[in-house]
Amino acid sequence: MFSSLRWLALEVKYLDPALSFYREHLDLSVRHERESEAALAVGETDLILRAPSSVPRGGLHTHYAFSTPAGEYDDWWNTLSQQFDLTEFKFGSAKSLYFYDLEGNCVEIGQSTDEGTGITGIFEIVLEVEDLDRAVSFYTDLGLSVRDRGDNRRRVRLDAGPFDIELWEPQLGLADARGGVHVDIGVTATAAMTKVDSITEKALSVEETDTGYRIRDPDGHYLTIA
Repeated sequence: MFSSLRWLALEVKYLDPALSFYREHLDLSVRHERESEAALAVGETDLILRAPSSVPRGGLHTHYAFSTPAGEYDDWWNTLSQQFDLTEFKFGSAKSLYFYDLEGNCVEIGQSTDEGTGITGIFEIVLEVEDLDRAVSFYTDLGLSVRDRGDNRRRVRLDAGPFDIELWEPQLGLADARGGVHVDIGVTATAAMTKVDSITEKALSVEETDTGYRIRDPDGHYLTIA
């Protein structure tokens, strides 16, 4: 498993309105801003907004989930419902709301046991995959474990440590969400070399970086391990 989620990158057509969306509606602060990229602070994770000018590009129509302390959930609902058509689902005793950003990404905000205020982290990222069994084999070889499987649709949730990765074959999920395509994720992990060696033959590419490895999985998603 991984020890932290360093970043999740989303591709945006125009950087300024996308940046304004997340700053104004979700009160995220800017960590850095460049000509074609900006990073917003989500706890220890960077939510990177990236104009289509480089590779990796960032994900399209990605479904991902923010965490917020349970006691703040109703405040988010009351605030966001004034401007968005929200959908809500319950998972045991926890609730999550869903809405869409300017680029068609399905944004979830879910109750958590986190301390602090506001948006405190990212606890789920959904990847679209062509072959579910192949994708599960790839990520379990990297050290992730299966948390649960879908009963009514082809999906598998993997325990990636501080967050979950869901693998979906092409479909509409809750709130009509879709899994992301060419998603770009950065993580930290122990024994990175051992993990990378286990999937070298299955990956589309493996590139050594200054601090670790950048992997392109069989479905074209990028995973950078440091």
